[in-house]
This record gives sequence, C-alpha cells and structure tokens, in this order.
Amino acid sequence: MVERVRGVLITESGRALLIKRIRPGMAPYWVLPGGHVDPDDDGLEAALSREIREELAVEIEVVSLVHIEQSEDERQFFYLGRIDHWSFADRSGPEFSEEGRGEYILEEVPLTLEALSMIDLKPSQIAPFVRDAIANGGFFSLPDLRESNLRQN
Repeated sequence: MVERVRGVLITESGRALLIKRIRPGMAPYWVLPGGHVDPDDDGLEAALSREIREELAVEIEVVSLVHIEQSEDERQFFYLGRIDHWSFADRSGPEFSEEGRGEYILEEVPLTLEALSMIDLKPSQIAPFVRDAIANGGFFSLPDLRESNLRQN
C-alpha cells in the first residue's frame, strides 16, 4: 500500500499554505504540501518533514495528525503544522525538475469557507474535511489522531 503524508500548514497570518498546480491540459488545482513516504524515512512525521524541506526549504512545527484517508491502494496522513517562513525558490524535490510536470505556485489561502469554495483542492476527499474543520472551530480544535493511529497499527 502506498503511504503519503500531507501538511495543513498554517502561516503566521492564519492562512493555509497551499501549492497551486498548473499542468498541461488540466484546469488548475491546489494541493497540500507533502508526498510519498519513502522506505528509509524514520516514520510518518519524518517523511512529512523531509517532504516539506524539499518543497519549501523549511522546517515545520508538527502539531497533530488531524485526518487519515484510505482507499484500496493508498493511505494518506494529514498533519496540522505551523510555518512562519519558507523559500519556494530553494525547493529541492525531484518533481520540480521533471519535464512535463507543469508549474508549482505557492499560495497563502484564507481559511474561510468562501476562499475554499473558489479553489479546487485535491485530493477531492480532503476538501469536505477542510471545510468541516473551518466551520466547526478550526484546525487547532481537532483531536490529535497520532495516539489512536498507533493503537490501530
């Protein structure tokens, strides 16, 4: 099973830091920073930290595991994190140099239902979770799933 980690990264201004993807032949869409868990990663949070270093050239403060999505062949772990600076120009992930991958544009998006209704957040199953979190007190009010996830594995 493929495992991925993603960060709901909250900036000092209280916005979400998202990556706008522009790919040939597709409408623009937005994703949470993150990626694949590699076999040599020392756990999920280590994989998230590596991915964020590659994509944003920064260390994040991981606050909690807020959501898990699972399908037949993939499991995605969504972590809440704080971020106070980044350097998209210094990114080093392999995807940035691959031909035909399109553009990666970093955007701070307000954490409002109105702002989220204006973007196509992928994967599509995370968008309802994000909207519900905002409508029900925000991400920092969500329970930390790290402990319950450890008990299940």
